[in-house]
Amino acid sequence: MSDNNDKIVRLRHSLSHLMSMAIVEKYPQAGLGVGPWIDDGFYQDYDLPEPISEKDFEWIEKRMREMIAQPIKFVKSESDFDTALDQYKNDPYKTELIVDLKARGEKSVSFYQSDWFHNLCAGPHVVDTSEINPDAFKLTKVAGAYWRGDEKNKMLQRIYGVAFETKAELDEYFRLQEEAEKRDHRKLGADLDLFTFSDLVGKGLPLLTPKGTVIRKELEKFVYEEETKRGYQHVVTPHLAKVQLYEKSGHYPYYKDTMYPIMQVDEDQLILRPMTCPHHFMLYKSRPHSYRELPMRIAEMASQFRYEKSGELSGLMRVRTFCLADAHIVLMPDQAKDEIKRVLDLIDYANSIFGMTKGVDYRYRLSLGDRNEDKKYYKDDAAWDKAEEVLRTVLKESGAPFFEAAGEAAFYGPKIDVQVKKVSGHEETAFTVQYDFVMPKRFDLKYIDQDGQEKQPLVIHRSSIGAFERTMAFLIERYAGAFPVWLSPVQVELIPVSPEKHGDGALALQQEFLALGIRAEVDDANETLGNRVRKAIGQKVPYIVAVGDKELGGEDWMVRLRGVEKQEKISRADFVTRVLSEIKERK
Repeated sequence: MSDNNDKIVRLRHSLSHLMSMAIVEKYPQAGLGVGPWIDDGFYQDYDLPEPISEKDFEWIEKRMREMIAQPIKFVKSESDFDTALDQYKNDPYKTELIVDLKARGEKSVSFYQSDWFHNLCAGPHVVDTSEINPDAFKLTKVAGAYWRGDEKNKMLQRIYGVAFETKAELDEYFRLQEEAEKRDHRKLGADLDLFTFSDLVGKGLPLLTPKGTVIRKELEKFVYEEETKRGYQHVVTPHLAKVQLYEKSGHYPYYKDTMYPIMQVDEDQLILRPMTCPHHFMLYKSRPHSYRELPMRIAEMASQFRYEKSGELSGLMRVRTFCLADAHIVLMPDQAKDEIKRVLDLIDYANSIFGMTKGVDYRYRLSLGDRNEDKKYYKDDAAWDKAEEVLRTVLKESGAPFFEAAGEAAFYGPKIDVQVKKVSGHEETAFTVQYDFVMPKRFDLKYIDQDGQEKQPLVIHRSSIGAFERTMAFLIERYAGAFPVWLSPVQVELIPVSPEKHGDGALALQQEFLALGIRAEVDDANETLGNRVRKAIGQKVPYIVAVGDKELGGEDWMVRLRGVEKQEKISRADFVTRVLSEIKERK
């Protein structure tokens, strides 16, 4: 959501208040934590005398619908900080929030009154509950949540709900959730034998199986080929570095909580790298550079390491080590616009190969800095203004669908986030394109201009397809495990009609296919032909061929295509040509 005045935002926030009214009616001493609107709905945190469970949702929803029918108005008011603190002197949660608002320099405190319910809140809300469709919301789950997200604070109970303007939208939401559950990459990853985890290896550290590794290597091959065509030079740099490198870059104070512990090795303090840019800067600085060499596109398939809390780990989507299709482009300031356009063109091309449509399956977010946040953002308002305008202009001139988000930039400059829509309808940031005017100063990067003078370049940080692990998760769910031929771990399943009679012939065909670059597998298990075909269908193999006398005797083949009930009659030569074409063209 980009506009806090959107009707759906006001509706969802108001439902959060109604839920709190229902809870407080039953538990008058309940403590109220935060309760914002979120994508698809809302949540509220509570400090309650007893646990709430999903069994309680029925009476909470019933009471909320009764209040909607009244209707109830939402009336805004404001007060000074002393009055607000006195009013909530017995509420530690509201007191802490009010103190924080005062420390941030706010002029007053806003409240909303709904019937008897008076609550600290910035809004927005509906005028009254007649604007809310009582059949278009539902409470969905309850979970634990630390007050203000800090593990040192008390654990509260968080109740989530979803809400829309119409019941039809609510029904569609649950249909998508059901479909997303079927496509969950964690379930499909196990069913299709793509990856696994081991408690002994460690949480958030995925192990790719041979089949999963095929997908990973095909993605790497695609990235390497395409980036090389577009002028990128691939490098290899170490997985760790001195802490001083990240102190110099400025990353350490911002990201040290997500970095792994320092290792004392001889006289050096080393750390596993959470990002690759400082390594690439040192490569750039290893020799002088002329303006004729710019833009210099330094790329790497780089392993990186970041600490994620156990509760935030999720299959391949969120892990503690990942490999990023990373690159850093060193350029002259007047090259920035054209180079960013080339980066977006590469991203659009890669997404098109995956069958994704711009504006439907993904869009861009222009993430801006906060001029008032000196600690989080490098203080140079003029540089921020110029950088943000460059990115905004590129997005507009490229016709890219985008929206803007304040306070989401990196500390060293604004960025374009690639926002991918998952099967569930939720949007996630897949990777970014970042405009950097800070690192070149900190690392004293230089180039010699046409007049022989030293000048300072800019840097564009970018990824072409993001982290391979996360991209694999997106693709497993997008294709529901039915990968296009070029990505399929097994492209052709050869099933001898009689393992004893036709097994050797099927194995010989497999060797021929492998030599041609077609990933073929033979299932000669001592099972019925039907069972073996069903197994191959379950593994979502694109092509299944039953190998019998006719197939080995040179006659046309009967090929079963994935998702097609009727088999196709085709000559062996034409079949091989088709498969090789689909692999080469990455259809």
